[in-house]
Amino acid sequence: MPVGTQGAVKAVLQNQLEEIDAKIILANTYHLFLRPGDELIKSAGGLHKFINWNRPILTDSGGFQVYSLADIRKITDEGVHFSSHLDGSKHFITPERCIDIQNNLGADIIMQFDECTPYGADLEQSISAMNRTLRWLDRCFKHHKNENQILFPIVQGNVFKDLRLTSLKETLPYAKCGFGIGGLSVGEPKKTMYEILDFMYPNYPADKARYLMGVGSPDCLIEGVYRGIDMFDCVLATRIARNGTAFTSKGKVVVKNSVYKEDFSKLDDECDCYTCKNYTKSYLRHLINAGEISGGILLSIHNLRYLIKLMKNMREAIINGETLRSLERNFIKL
Repeated sequence: MPVGTQGAVKAVLQNQLEEIDAKIILANTYHLFLRPGDELIKSAGGLHKFINWNRPILTDSGGFQVYSLADIRKITDEGVHFSSHLDGSKHFITPERCIDIQNNLGADIIMQFDECTPYGADLEQSISAMNRTLRWLDRCFKHHKNENQILFPIVQGNVFKDLRLTSLKETLPYAKCGFGIGGLSVGEPKKTMYEILDFMYPNYPADKARYLMGVGSPDCLIEGVYRGIDMFDCVLATRIARNGTAFTSKGKVVVKNSVYKEDFSKLDDECDCYTCKNYTKSYLRHLINAGEISGGILLSIHNLRYLIKLMKNMREAIINGETLRSLERNFIKL
């Protein structure tokens, strides 16, 4: 899912997202609550109309953003008191308020309000956050009344396998269509994340979508799907694009480097995106080094298309009975 935190995928327009075949985008409850406000978006007809996007939208609950505000927030069982990172204004969000905001936004998939813990949190902290997330989950589901929105619960438990299993078992009764796996990719080694996913895999129901939150590099996509994950999101693709880095079938290409100054070849011979059809590495390097906005736009289009095509190829491989490991040779040379 391309990430449009504030109702816009950075440097990519909605028609361009459609052209690269993005099926769904992600927006963020915390940011849209602060600016322009969920009530304004509701009065505009909901997020789909406000941003002119006719395909599905998922809204993250804002729990991770609140977690990242460690110095300016206070968590209680009732909810979270925090100060806006924009102007310092004081706010209080409960699980019920989080659902109200997402109801106003009108996304197709909404997420429960949860408490995320950082890598390195001890067992006591992790137990407390997991239990609070479960209590908040119950409150979210009891408050949610909009049948047009699917509410995903979130599994927590940090890197403690027994907590992850407990959280998963307690969460699944609330998972009507799918669930999120939160609290990973928050600083832990990838090996640790994979071990947690390996441990959880046998306990997933076959008929529920599994969403690994905040993960989106090509290697993590393949390793995640190999471990039963269906959905991903991450700002990485567009962030590194604006800094002049591209995912390609031959590995990462940092086009701002001098080696590409006279390289008049395509960015990726195996890519069918607008950028690869029309421009060379030399030109893209020039745009990035000259500070031209179009450089970030063109590389963002490519990176998102690369990841969407990677997921498409994995779906086709599964359908055709191929092994995902065979795809690593073609898509994972990082």
